[in-house]
Amino acid sequence: MKAKKRIFRRIGIWCRNILLGLWLFTILAVVALRFIPVYYTPLMFIRMYEQTKEGKALRLEHAWTPLEKIAHPLVMAVMASEDNRFLTHSGFDFEQIKKARNEAEAGKRLRGASTISQQTAKNVFLWPGKTYVRKGIEVYFTLLIEWIWGKERIMEVYLNSIEMGDGIYGAEAVARAHFGKHASGLSRAEAALIAASLPNPRRYNSAHPSPYMLRRQGQILSLMNKIEITNMGYNP
Repeated sequence: MKAKKRIFRRIGIWCRNILLGLWLFTILAVVALRFIPVYYTPLMFIRMYEQTKEGKALRLEHAWTPLEKIAHPLVMAVMASEDNRFLTHSGFDFEQIKKARNEAEAGKRLRGASTISQQTAKNVFLWPGKTYVRKGIEVYFTLLIEWIWGKERIMEVYLNSIEMGDGIYGAEAVARAHFGKHASGLSRAEAALIAASLPNPRRYNSAHPSPYMLRRQGQILSLMNKIEITNMGYNP
């Protein structure tokens, strides 16, 4: 019995040390990426694997760009399209979560309620998927980046890491590939088109907008005006 107790005790200590080590590693990783540009994400490697598996040519277009060199209309467009309470919530928009749940219970089309903070946590630290385990880890990283990074850094990383086309990641890459310019020169209309593609950027191409995207562009431009009035003091 004593031998078994010693074994269980050792196992418990190992598990504790492993969990503590993982926790410290995640903290250090989030602190480091508060200052270091995020050049690659798990999704980028997953997409390249998918391209290889499908026999396609590898495509990875990405160029890290500081937030101050990204056109302000793109900041407003993604907020209008993806998360209009970005500046006021603490990482989670519980009102949108409640609405999405009620709509699902009413038999309407399922829609996501992830905030920009949640999407950033997923893009940088995790992998695509809808398991409870991955979602739980996403919640953890969302809380960390809200606490350690702050809104400006979250927006900067989001606009540099988000998938914006087939093999295209970030504002600078999509600006060059689809509009032949730098991210700093994007117009309001172009920014709204990019934001309109974000639900499925490999299906919706901001360089060749479908009628749906053009309708969505108009909605986003209208929402951008409201957000600019509400958040006039915000200057990333």
